[in-house]
Amino acid sequence: MDKNIDMITPENHPELANAEPLEIAKTIVHVLDMKKGRDIKLLRVADQTIIADYFVICGGTSNTNIKALAGEAEYKLGLCGVTPHHMDGYQEGEWIAIDFGSVIVHIMNRDSRDFYKLEKLWADAEAIDISDILVQ
Repeated sequence: MDKNIDMITPENHPELANAEPLEIAKTIVHVLDMKKGRDIKLLRVADQTIIADYFVICGGTSNTNIKALAGEAEYKLGLCGVTPHHMDGYQEGEWIAIDFGSVIVHIMNRDSRDFYKLEKLWADAEAIDISDILVQ
């Protein structure tokens, strides 16, 4: 993992506009982890669907926390040249989906995550080891 992403700021950020989807996904994982996202998972879904190459699934502790995680991902990736095509669920803050093209981010409260069980739904997807990215 590129150590430049430890402190993504307007003055210091990697350029990801032409990066591989895995690099973008790992950057998102790192951003969410630094903002205290919970139980983050990275799934390679390219063999199961055409809608994305990777899903990032993250838990939040409250509607405010979920909105903050989504806002941070949008802001920090924007600094790196990657802007979302679409964001859904922000008003409610229970399950926010952010479409970065090849990477779709799901930030969910506990009830939504337990009910929809995305990890189980996409059980055939390859779980990517992110232990080297997580700092908490």
